[in-house]
Amino acid sequence: LSKLTRLAKIYAYGGHKLLIVNTISSGLLLGAADIIQQSLERRKKEKPWDIDRSFHMLVTGCSTGPLLHYWYLWIDKINPRKGGHQLKVVITKVAIDQTFAPFFGGWYFIIMALLQGHSLADGIDEFREKFWDYYLAELTIWPAAQMFNFLYLPSKYRVLFVNVMTLGWNVYLSYLKHRMELYYFVPRSLVKVKLYVLC
Repeated sequence: LSKLTRLAKIYAYGGHKLLIVNTISSGLLLGAADIIQQSLERRKKEKPWDIDRSFHMLVTGCSTGPLLHYWYLWIDKINPRKGGHQLKVVITKVAIDQTFAPFFGGWYFIIMALLQGHSLADGIDEFREKFWDYYLAELTIWPAAQMFNFLYLPSKYRVLFVNVMTLGWNVYLSYLKHRMELYYFVPRSLVKVKLYVLC
């Protein structure tokens, strides 16, 4: 109980400790989501738990935490003018958030690719290939969630709310990332040869 009380105080007062909490929670939730996704995969096909895969997800989540932390600090500086309508400001924040959503998606795929020993170009190629699956799913969940986030929650709770919502979303990201992985990580030089032969 005392640990929960301390955590609540961190969220109440903010500061550098809040950055640390947001970073760790982002990593733990992305790692937990991969464990859930792997358990679902093992129901269909018996295979051992891929510890490296979950660890890579955890590290990627930790790398995303600071980005989200400072992103919400910045976006909360958008305040209504005197006499302005709060709802219009919230809609503006959601629109900006959705505009930059592909950046966070690209970060996820690129960091995961690098952790798995692939190149930056491989990560970019994979994100391009899976972009519409990612973005259309994003649009079905996050605009409504962020409307609630910006309307009703103080800025210090933004990342915590997103992280809780993200647990389910991260299960989908893990699925999207690891499906047909061998197809997406054929070496680029081999792809060029194949395309040349086909042409």
